[in-house]
Amino acid sequence: MQAHILDRYGKGQTLRLGDWPDPVPAADEVLVEVHAAGLNPLDGKIRDGAFKPILPYKPPFLLGHDLAGIVVSVGANVRRFQRGDAVYARARDGHIGSFAERIAVNESDLAMKPASLSMAEAAAIPLAGLTAWQALVERAALKQGQKILIHAGSGGVGVMAIQLAKHLGATVATTTSAANADLVRSLGADIVIDYRSQDFTTLLSDYDVVLNSLDAATLERSLAVLKPGGRLISISGPPDPAFARTQGLNAVLGMLLRLMSARIRRKAKRAGVAYSFLFMRADGAQLARLSELIEGGSLRPVVDRTVPFAQLNDALAYVDTGRAKGKVVVGIR
Repeated sequence: MQAHILDRYGKGQTLRLGDWPDPVPAADEVLVEVHAAGLNPLDGKIRDGAFKPILPYKPPFLLGHDLAGIVVSVGANVRRFQRGDAVYARARDGHIGSFAERIAVNESDLAMKPASLSMAEAAAIPLAGLTAWQALVERAALKQGQKILIHAGSGGVGVMAIQLAKHLGATVATTTSAANADLVRSLGADIVIDYRSQDFTTLLSDYDVVLNSLDAATLERSLAVLKPGGRLISISGPPDPAFARTQGLNAVLGMLLRLMSARIRRKAKRAGVAYSFLFMRADGAQLARLSELIEGGSLRPVVDRTVPFAQLNDALAYVDTGRAKGKVVVGIR
């Protein structure tokens, strides 16, 4: 099959389009013909080598976490899917590779594709949608009447988190550029802050939750808007000791992450706020819940652009700029 192959780690390293062995599904896996693959900043960070200590893929290997496509075959133990089903997924860590014509995905990571979405639209959902769900529903237990600040509201995770927070009944503030203000308002944002000309710390107070995807300075400044007992959740780091335990990292890496997160954990404790780092996981059952919200009209994908498979490297470079509104998708079929 044709696939985009990472031959070596390196900042901005070009993926090579070439032949790759067809995947053979294990007993609990589903072989999917990929029609569209969503691109994420995580793909670029893995390519650059930033995640080697915790995700030690050995080149050459295939990148790509998000996919939508058609089931080609199923393993002996698979019961929920059959040949011809339209599905979508975020492939689990250690088994990624959606930048290819086919991929074997664990049955528990898959969900039926929402019928109302095209393949490209469906491929824009999994990683970002699951991140929003795990941050707001699992980690924050966001409730009606609470207030949440979502940084980078026009980004892939931001557009999902705004819509999910509104569905949960929260008041939503978000930071974005003036050019993207109308977009985030259309998704349900109640308060829109232009990060270039306004200071969110002077405009917001007594918030229950902050979802951060930006730099360390923004993370620390976000403590100022939270009420005592509030939750500061970051998907951009620094990783904390709880993450090290969940990932089963060795003692040396665990100690390193403890040191990396010591400053923000100490400041959060002084402010009476709980800090946690979220590294989302694949989960087909949660993806099915998101499908229900999509079909019910509470969530919709935001696709910045869909590009041909041959232009994947250009698309990754665009994602690296941080200017994409929502998600960038590669069409494979």
